[in-house]
Amino acid sequence: MNAPAPPAETLRAALAGLLDGLPPRQAAQAVERLIASYRGATPTDAPILRDRADVAAYAAYRMPATFEAVRSALEAFADAVPGWVPGSHTDLGGGTGAAAWAVSATWGGKRPVTVLDWAEPALALGREIAAADPALRDVRWQRSRIGAALTLESTDLVTVSYVLNELTAPDRTALVDAAATAAQAVVIVEPGTPDGYARVIEARDRLIGAGFHVAAPCPHSAGCPIAPGTDWCHFSARVSRSSLHRQVKGGSLPYEDEKFSYVAAARFPVTPAPSRVVRRPQIRKGQVLLDLCETEPSLHRTTVTKRHGDLYKAARDADWGDAWPPAP
Repeated sequence: MNAPAPPAETLRAALAGLLDGLPPRQAAQAVERLIASYRGATPTDAPILRDRADVAAYAAYRMPATFEAVRSALEAFADAVPGWVPGSHTDLGGGTGAAAWAVSATWGGKRPVTVLDWAEPALALGREIAAADPALRDVRWQRSRIGAALTLESTDLVTVSYVLNELTAPDRTALVDAAATAAQAVVIVEPGTPDGYARVIEARDRLIGAGFHVAAPCPHSAGCPIAPGTDWCHFSARVSRSSLHRQVKGGSLPYEDEKFSYVAAARFPVTPAPSRVVRRPQIRKGQVLLDLCETEPSLHRTTVTKRHGDLYKAARDADWGDAWPPAP
């Protein structure tokens, strides 16, 4: 009997079938229009995703990148909470359900999952895509305005991915507070831009104020050591490009790197990494330079050379976003 395909492969196959019958030029034009439509304001009268064609094009274009970014954040979180498995999951502003797929890829098995979003066409398509994965066939897809009036049922895990940038400041605050009240663990992912990082830091501060412990990416729950306005903390996830990606963005590379910022926190005890690689390692002759965020908290560059033996080998294999030193 053949083993089931991993969630990432199942998702790619499901997304590839979305655009059947939709001319490539029409799909590309829909994506370009939708990207231009996002202005960072809470929808008032109608969602930006208007119909199935809109949602199919945008899901095929954006869902793989969202999946990989959220999965990277969840894997870092899982490393900090060994043995913990969410018994239930709520995805706020989840659209077509990329975070539900990422949770399924991180922790196997079935669990009650609720995806809340304002756009009914996105929820409908999410339900259609999820039928490809037995673990996601019972997900509850619920239309809900994401903002100040939001109330949530108790749940083990809340994910919020690429949502805060679409909300007003009061709605962002209300969403984070609602998540902190309802959940045992919260994972928030935003674009890896200075503004995205600022929104993550704002959410991080509110979670800490609500009694949460930061599990990742920070090795501490103290203030971020980056001086405001001087830099921003973000990471990168590699995403396989589809033909639609290549048509919209141009270029011939079979992949792109999705930049994202995130925070993962929990009400229960966590074991964060001793330090985190916060820049792409620089490999030079006989040495590797690692930029680390450390427990103190502080930012520090360390040099690992051949004299360090096995640690040098590990440094050559280290990647941006990894815990350091690696677990034995």
